[in-house]
Amino acid sequence: MTPDDPADRRPSPGRFLTTRWSVVLSCADTHGDTQKMQKALAELCKIYWRPVFAFIRRQGHSPSDAQDLTQDFFVTVLKGQLLQRANPARGRFRSLVLKALQDFLRDAEAKRRAGKRGGAVQFVSWDDWMAEAPSHFSVSQRESERWSAERIFDVRWAATVVERALSRLGEECERRGRRRVFDMLSPCLAAERDDVSYAKFSKTLGIPEASVKRLVHQLRVRYRALLREEVGRTVEKTHEIDDELRYLCAALTAAA
Repeated sequence: MTPDDPADRRPSPGRFLTTRWSVVLSCADTHGDTQKMQKALAELCKIYWRPVFAFIRRQGHSPSDAQDLTQDFFVTVLKGQLLQRANPARGRFRSLVLKALQDFLRDAEAKRRAGKRGGAVQFVSWDDWMAEAPSHFSVSQRESERWSAERIFDVRWAATVVERALSRLGEECERRGRRRVFDMLSPCLAAERDDVSYAKFSKTLGIPEASVKRLVHQLRVRYRALLREEVGRTVEKTHEIDDELRYLCAALTAAA
């Protein structure tokens, strides 16, 4: 990769000044651009499909009922009713979603609206979403059976954020004609340096070990930047990103 490759880009100083969550809150506070707010909110919701579905399943609902309830929950979110609860947990969209989901599932009326699920708000069909975002993070069923629904929510959220960052990095590399490099080296992104066999990758890719080390470094730098972007979209203030990243890493470490 050359110095201007996507894996070596640095985020601009002002990149996180406006996050999707801050856009939603700003529009809600000022009764501003509803279309802009819904677009930002819809993008945020895409991160939470899997954790919300996993949480509902852990509550004992069948897969089909959990799909319906997940759809219905996000219709409620996109209609703006979630924003009524924004003040107690403004900082992190993750915290607000979990609190609202718990309230939603306690509401017996929500479960009686099966015939109306989907409403007038169009988001994305369940099948389309699952086709676009299959999970590559496996969780042992035996292990997860001992987890609380809240822990499952956190793990699925963290995995989804990581997968989105990895997917974006892979797309950037593909646009540069470096998809094979990404496919080969992406397992190194979360590995300790001592666990990476640079000699093996050097032989496979047909390039010197020094070049492999440089590529891995560039990919890691860009991956961390993309991960910060993904997390940054779900908080209100930029100074909250590091705390949320630590929370993400802790969730994945606990699931390992």
